[in-house]
Amino acid sequence: MKNTFTLLILALMAIGCDLTNKSGSELSNDNQIMIGHIDSLQSDILGETRKIWVHLPMNYQEGKKYPVLYLLDGDGHFHSVTGLIKQLSRTLVLPEMIVIAIPNTNRSRDLIPTHADVDYRTGNKLQYDSGGGSAFLDFIEEELIPYVDSTYPTTSYRTYVGHSFGGLSVIHALTTKSHLFNNYVAIDASFWWDDMAYLETVDSLLSVNDYTNKGLFLGVANTMIGGQNISNVEEDTSASSTLIRSQLKFAKSLEKKDNGLHFEWKYYQNDNHFSVPLITTYDGLRFLFDWYRLKSRDELYWSPNDESLEVVKSHYENVSQKMGYEIKPDEALINSLGNRYLRDKKMDQAAACFDFNIANFPNSDNVYDSRGDCYLAVGDSLKALEFYRKALETGDNDYSQEKIDRISKALKK
Repeated sequence: MKNTFTLLILALMAIGCDLTNKSGSELSNDNQIMIGHIDSLQSDILGETRKIWVHLPMNYQEGKKYPVLYLLDGDGHFHSVTGLIKQLSRTLVLPEMIVIAIPNTNRSRDLIPTHADVDYRTGNKLQYDSGGGSAFLDFIEEELIPYVDSTYPTTSYRTYVGHSFGGLSVIHALTTKSHLFNNYVAIDASFWWDDMAYLETVDSLLSVNDYTNKGLFLGVANTMIGGQNISNVEEDTSASSTLIRSQLKFAKSLEKKDNGLHFEWKYYQNDNHFSVPLITTYDGLRFLFDWYRLKSRDELYWSPNDESLEVVKSHYENVSQKMGYEIKPDEALINSLGNRYLRDKKMDQAAACFDFNIANFPNSDNVYDSRGDCYLAVGDSLKALEFYRKALETGDNDYSQEKIDRISKALKK
């Protein structure tokens, strides 16, 4: 009987120990793969209706709030950026985020901060609008963000991402409305604009203002031609190199400033102006959220010690401090740690993990199911049944019911 009961414990633990993510799907009711939806709002500032593309996290939970990433040229980058965040958040490299992608109506008007009539490179009259960048940021601050915050479950932690002229908008926001966003990603920013006159303006602002607790990542593409290279292009004076020269000037000047800004830039030799957004966004988010990932996660899982749970708690306290609000340790991470303790027969540590998850996620059926596994592992089948039943009360699932049936059958023998 003892051997039979031991085999029963092992079998039931196998049913549940790897079920750390038992909910969440991108499938709608009609089996279409959905990554977002289109919303809109009326802008009095811009005098037009503006559409936004909205992506909610795959494991979106009622009652939970999420940081927000605002994405310029939204329809062009929506799929890649939401895919990046989905992949990196599921591996706990980034937090899950809501993405608000902003498609264009009059791109150059909205994204270029200053006005110019003539293309300095050719002397010809410009064929597009410019100079509405401040009004566009007013729209974001006074209309878009309040609308998003009132409609979706957001936190106040925000990231702003823009490419080319959108990179100008990112820097314009950093230097004139730095309170709007915590993080900024500028991708191959068009600092060449108006013969680099705007570059001189932002350089002055970045010299005198304090940007403590703000982060900026700049990605620079390889837009050089002929025999130019990263070592000699700054000596060039031709119009064809103004994009990369202007960015190198910006980056090297900013590196020397003592303004509190958490800043990094990277040159992408193998990417041009049009291929660089994807890799820059990836690297930028990794840099700006470097403190989010629990770097010892694998070590804690494979070789947990008596202090491993405290290490995780301390890490998430630091993350909470960075984000400005409480971030609870990931349920699946704590569950995995608890199951590892079970396999190592460290029952007290396993129980502490599962009890911690119950305290943090009382509406999750999985936390009660795992606690039942822990009771079963120490031979307390009655307590195990109690928690398996609690799991079923919290959320219907097959695995808890299967364990109840098998324990009940074994107890009748």
